[in-house]
Amino acid sequence: MKHDHYLDIFDTKQKAIEHAIWLNFKYRIAKIRFGVIEHPKRKWTVLEEATSEEMGIPFLERLPQDHSKMNYDNIRHIKIDYEPLPHWEKLTGTFATIDGELLRFIIHAKIPLEKLIRYELAIRGYDENHRWCGFDNAHKIWLK
Repeated sequence: MKHDHYLDIFDTKQKAIEHAIWLNFKYRIAKIRFGVIEHPKRKWTVLEEATSEEMGIPFLERLPQDHSKMNYDNIRHIKIDYEPLPHWEKLTGTFATIDGELLRFIIHAKIPLEKLIRYELAIRGYDENHRWCGFDNAHKIWLK
């Protein structure tokens, strides 16, 4: 589905922020920036920066750059959401389907998940923007 302008409406500000963060990551190569504005009917709207400027309505606030401040309450809200954002549904679904004993082992043995993920990305041969860069360069990028 082709969109000339993104305009997604959410009931909660936090869900709108989460969606905008994902879109900023997803469209990072195209350098399209997304943000959140308050919708007239007390809802929250995610839209492109260009659309916000056309409307003359600035984004509400600067979005967080990452989820390093995420707490268990944030995770609970993501998990119990009746209509989760697709990227959260896939990510949490991955962990939900892993055998519990493996999850306990990961915590018990302090398995460095970031290193496992970085290694997996390195052996695929792509850079941070999913552009083919070759295996040697991918190792240099991901295995810092």
